[in-house]
Amino acid sequence: MIGLSLFTPAFSSHLAPVFARYVDLKRALGRRFDLPARTLQNLDRFLHDRKPDYPDLNAAAFQAWCRTHEHVASGVRRVRMLEVRAFCLYRRRTEPQCFVPDIAFFPAYHQRLQPYIFSEAEVASLLSAASSLQRHPSSPLCPEVIRLAIVLLFTTGMRRGELLGLTLGDYNRREATLRIRETKFYKSRLLPINSGIAAEVELYLSARNRRRLPVVPDTAFIWNATRGGRAYTGTGLRHYLQELLQQCKIVTSKGTLPRIHDFRHSFAVNALLRWYHSGADVDAKLPLLATYLGHGSPVSTHHYLHFVGPLRTAASQRFARCYGQLVAPLPRPERQRG
Repeated sequence: MIGLSLFTPAFSSHLAPVFARYVDLKRALGRRFDLPARTLQNLDRFLHDRKPDYPDLNAAAFQAWCRTHEHVASGVRRVRMLEVRAFCLYRRRTEPQCFVPDIAFFPAYHQRLQPYIFSEAEVASLLSAASSLQRHPSSPLCPEVIRLAIVLLFTTGMRRGELLGLTLGDYNRREATLRIRETKFYKSRLLPINSGIAAEVELYLSARNRRRLPVVPDTAFIWNATRGGRAYTGTGLRHYLQELLQQCKIVTSKGTLPRIHDFRHSFAVNALLRWYHSGADVDAKLPLLATYLGHGSPVSTHHYLHFVGPLRTAASQRFARCYGQLVAPLPRPERQRG
């Protein structure tokens, strides 16, 4: 989350210096590394408390530590075990004989959730429905705020935390950009926005001015009046979006409501669709999409590029236009006369 300080782990086992160096290295490479650091601190305490039984991190010690996590979901256990394995691989660089757990015995991956890809028509219906949201003292601009949230989520693909961290000072009217400050991996970036999105921002700012609401640079974009004015929480934003999704009867194939994060997936897929329809060089465009989404490389962006029906159709049509003349059906064998 934006603005939160780093978790500083305290290590006390015989591996404390190695744990500390490993965490420092990961953070020097640009990772926040809070959750993995907590996992390693938990392992460190286990080794410190069970030192007579396990003088080193070996197979028996690792298995015993894993048993202390049997109360959590298998997917969470796997992530924690992978974090310890990554530490062991780091340790092996200087201690070639040290223990490294066998990944074959880790719990299986959970099946990834299939994201819901919003269409432009569905987003238009959400924007129309947003006008029906009720104003109340804690959110006098509820319809305008939620409308702007939907516009920015769908048209920029920003993360929920990035949206809630935006302030009015992050909007540059002259350059038509939004500044995303120190989010994942401490990275900041500027998002160019088109004239339509800028017009939405200006409508929102005009609504704030008419009601004489705060417009100082550090005011949150997705703002409510609670406690003198602050950004919506993720829970509050989800509450209003779910209300609109139910009103517009937008559900997944399993009958559940789409997630906020599905807007990010939708942005990436719709960007690909626009490129295919315009005849753009998709491979050349992918690094630009990765940068816009805040990824270090297109490899991370591939997680968001789902081969949905409209994309399959567009890709097939492009292939047919470019190479269709090279593909000819095999001649049918002639029937032999008896």
